[in-house]
Amino acid sequence: MQQVQVGFSQRVRLEWLERTAALVLAGCGREEVQGALREFLKDRLSAGGTARRGNREKAITILLKIWVSPPDHLVSFRDDGLHLLRGVAREHHLAIHWGMTIAVYPFVARVAESIGRLVRLQDSVSLSQIQRRLREQLGERETVARAARRVVRCFVDWGVLREASGRGIYRAAPCRRIKDERLAAWLIEATLIASGADAVPFWRLMCSPAVFPFSLETAAPGVVNANGRLSLYRQGLDEDMVMLKTPTKTTR
Repeated sequence: MQQVQVGFSQRVRLEWLERTAALVLAGCGREEVQGALREFLKDRLSAGGTARRGNREKAITILLKIWVSPPDHLVSFRDDGLHLLRGVAREHHLAIHWGMTIAVYPFVARVAESIGRLVRLQDSVSLSQIQRRLREQLGERETVARAARRVVRCFVDWGVLREASGRGIYRAAPCRRIKDERLAAWLIEATLIASGADAVPFWRLMCSPAVFPFSLETAAPGVVNANGRLSLYRQGLDEDMVMLKTPTKTTR
């Protein structure tokens, strides 16, 4: 069974991701961003009691890893994400935060995949269904169920899931269509990174349940050429494959 580090153990709001990225775009270094986030979250998130690392510090650690200090192999990917944030309409910022989050935290991608597969089969999904699928994949770990619950709450906060009738029951919000080729190619890269695979068929990345809130249906294989880190090649007679030009090991 492939081990996936959970890591994402705290509820994180979209506005916090937006604030973190804005600080990086303003030229702030890690210590400046960390201090600014502590001040920003002071009245928005409790410290979490007397534990050595409370809720606020855990959330800040997640935010820093996503936008300030991602793993080395994701730095250029992060830089392109920041460039996209500068150039696309604010309505598309969610897709960029989503892509960065699933690339840095593959566990979040696993949660999204479980939800994406379920919402294709039924109108609503339950937290217990999501947790069951994750336990089947990752083992009977209490940390998995607990972290999955927090990720689902993030998805509600981010507007991609909506609470339905009944406790712990959710429906997917309407898909957001991605028309910008640069953003589409970058989101395809995020999905490939999160999968941990060396190469994935283009069509599978296009309809991956890991990006269930977004629609990439209008993108053609040539969109990959808009991303200098991706390579497109033909396998067999008619299957287009996407791979990273410089494969690197990810922290799973």
